[in-house]
Amino acid sequence: MKKIYAPWRESYIKNTAQKPNEKRKNIDCIFCHQLNENDDEKFFILKRYKHCFTMMNLYPYNEGHLLVIPITHKKDLDSLASEERHELIDCVNIGINAVQKVLKPHGFNLGVNLGSAGGAGIPSHVHFHVLPRWEGDTNFMPTIGETKILSSDLKELYKKLKKEF
Repeated sequence: MKKIYAPWRESYIKNTAQKPNEKRKNIDCIFCHQLNENDDEKFFILKRYKHCFTMMNLYPYNEGHLLVIPITHKKDLDSLASEERHELIDCVNIGINAVQKVLKPHGFNLGVNLGSAGGAGIPSHVHFHVLPRWEGDTNFMPTIGETKILSSDLKELYKKLKKEF
């Protein structure tokens, strides 16, 4: 089996990951912390809704990588109320439309990583990834050069996306 490594994400995982059986309070959750700080520009929070919020991923796989997060600190979709789950999907769709207008990607990957074994870097707070994709956006640089190329400045992209929200 071949493996592809993503070493640029190491600092993110080390700073936010938790052991599967480790108990954490909401205050220890990076998403809850950022939401409660009320500094949307600092944390690249694009929009707050009744039950969810949308923010840019600070460690993106591609430019325009968004996170859609319920305000309620829950580890899985079953733990959310029906209204929260519905708004979560609506916000994913709003995020797709905003990124489509600003960046014009060729497609998207959407995903939810549930639990540590499912790939969740923050398993205690469920969230959706909205990942724009372009034809040919994969190349040798991350594998050989241990470098991910992102063509946009996060602060400039935040300003452009914020207008769409």
